[in-house]
Amino acid sequence: MFCVECGKEEKIFRNGVCIRCYLKNNRFTKGPEILDIYICPKCSSYKYKNTWTQESFEKVLKRHIKDNFQISSELKKVQIKTDWGEKGKKLSCKIAISGYLEDHEISEKHYITIRIKGVVCDICSKQFGGYFEATLQVRANKRKLTKEELETIRLNVENLVESLKVKGNRGLFITDYAEEHGGIDFYLSEKGSAYTIAKKLQERFGGEIKQSSKNVGMKDSRQIFRMTCLIRLPSYRKGDFISLDNSYFYIFSIRGNKVHTFELSNWTETVFDGKDLQKASIVGGKELVTEMIFVSQLNDEIQLMDPKMYKTFELKKPKNISFTTKVVKIVKIEDKLFLFPEQNITNK
Repeated sequence: MFCVECGKEEKIFRNGVCIRCYLKNNRFTKGPEILDIYICPKCSSYKYKNTWTQESFEKVLKRHIKDNFQISSELKKVQIKTDWGEKGKKLSCKIAISGYLEDHEISEKHYITIRIKGVVCDICSKQFGGYFEATLQVRANKRKLTKEELETIRLNVENLVESLKVKGNRGLFITDYAEEHGGIDFYLSEKGSAYTIAKKLQERFGGEIKQSSKNVGMKDSRQIFRMTCLIRLPSYRKGDFISLDNSYFYIFSIRGNKVHTFELSNWTETVFDGKDLQKASIVGGKELVTEMIFVSQLNDEIQLMDPKMYKTFELKKPKNISFTTKVVKIVKIEDKLFLFPEQNITNK
């Protein structure tokens, strides 16, 4: 049959015309010459509709194209490709929209200007405005936290916040933190996340968690509450030596409320609940560990020499073990000497 448009003998596609003439007289995509895309200058998030996202610029651009371009429903298996020059406040962009009209592949090009506009996002507005919903307080029982502990806890909280943000909790942030009353306070943007972080700290350092809330006013006819989440770490720490029921123990691990220890007299591993150690006394930490020179050994005894006093000591071995090192670590508690269970700890 003959095409009524070009007069050639061709297969008629639609309306009496061949495919070439049909494509020549029809456009399947239409869009604006200018697109505005909003970016937060603080966190580099892009605004899409009424939400903010940290997706790549290319993904955000394609979302805007789909929303602002009219793409014919005749076109199937639509694909959008973009190409732009150097990024700035304005950039020229080439857009190729392709798809299939029945069995015929079609591609149409558009050249537009993209204007990048800076607007502070909702989360950054809250963060820089000092917004917080919860205070996470970290304290220790009957002692102040050491500088090392404060730094370790701060890094742990920051890493936990970042981990939750990566998992999709974009609204979580630390507004501020401050060292208070021998501990540290974190001001967090979300109540639920504050408790989640407290539980993670408890799993690593032990201790107890207490919660309380306070009414701080009204907003949009609703009462606003701020939560305080207190985690009180135990008085003992990993690496401490404690006295309990006339025996001495070395704490080598704390997992939640489970305290893993070695009894120094026999190197027996004992696991306590935190509440079982309320009557325990802390006798010291790593400063109690010193070194002596190996002299000789029997099956159940080892002879060591103090390198400062040149005095020898005989210590009973806690178990049948052979020492091969020239220097042996010991623990000195008052007038008592114990072999430090370093080999057992290394194997844990």
